[in-house]
Amino acid sequence: MLILAKTLLGIMLGFVLSMITGFILLPILRKKKLNQSTSKMINERHTKKDGTPTLGGLIFIIPTIISLLLLYLKGSIGINHNLVIIVVVFLAYGLIGFIDDYLKIKYRNNKGLSAKLKFLMELAIAIIFYVIYKYNGGQTDLTISLFGFKLELKFFFGLFILFILVGTTNAVNITDGLDGLCGGLSVMALLSYGVIAWGSDWIHGYQELAIFSFILVGALLGFLVFNTHPARIFMGDTGSLAIGGALGTIAILTRHELSLAIIGGVFVIETLSSLIQIIALKKFKKRVFLCAPLHHHFEQLGWSETDIVKMFWCVGFMLGMLGVIYGVWL
Repeated sequence: MLILAKTLLGIMLGFVLSMITGFILLPILRKKKLNQSTSKMINERHTKKDGTPTLGGLIFIIPTIISLLLLYLKGSIGINHNLVIIVVVFLAYGLIGFIDDYLKIKYRNNKGLSAKLKFLMELAIAIIFYVIYKYNGGQTDLTISLFGFKLELKFFFGLFILFILVGTTNAVNITDGLDGLCGGLSVMALLSYGVIAWGSDWIHGYQELAIFSFILVGALLGFLVFNTHPARIFMGDTGSLAIGGALGTIAILTRHELSLAIIGGVFVIETLSSLIQIIALKKFKKRVFLCAPLHHHFEQLGWSETDIVKMFWCVGFMLGMLGVIYGVWL
């Protein structure tokens, strides 16, 4: 019962503070005209979203950190290296996204940071992750419990961390294309990893990892109040990169990296659809999808935005539950 109480407290605290942050921040962003330019290449519905404020990731990033501080001051959680890692990665990727969003707003285009500079920043974060993790005795093997398989990566575990972080952040970022889509899928993925973290009591700081996940779930639910159709604010790279960093980090710290392919299955499918489309156009001069990523394909088929989001949420929920079954039981 104590676990359930802590879970509910984390979700409630994140939600309430997120709602307060949203009501304070949204008028400021509108007044400053910190708007995102939408692509005219998708369809006419997206051009109508021009003028919608971005940087919405702040609505759930700020409350998550404040909630952790309040719980620490109350003595409900402790500081440990795993909590430090996930907070550092969460904030660092959020900062990369914030800089990217700021440049897009400033120059009124969708370019932002160069791919090379963004990769170098992500590499620096992965190195910091690896150093803290290794210094505190973190294991460097890849385990598939279902088959009893274990592969020692040693130094290459650092590259593995980089692959997971870059892959996850980009996958979440690609999925952020419809009102409420990315936020809802992130809620389900983080709920799943929160449950997995509670069951990983052999990990130092497992309780803090679980509570972080549930606080972020609550904060994202508060954000969705402002982001579901019709969105009053966009998440921006500030939010999507922070979420991707948090998901990748908790997957590694709980030693359930491969579960990420199941729990974040919709993110994976969205990324693969974009990759397949790029290869098909470059190599064969043909389209596999009407538009990529996959959610835009359904838009071109005539589906309403809300129907697409609901379908993807349902798939995300089922995959999240499968991921928990695999991660906790199998």
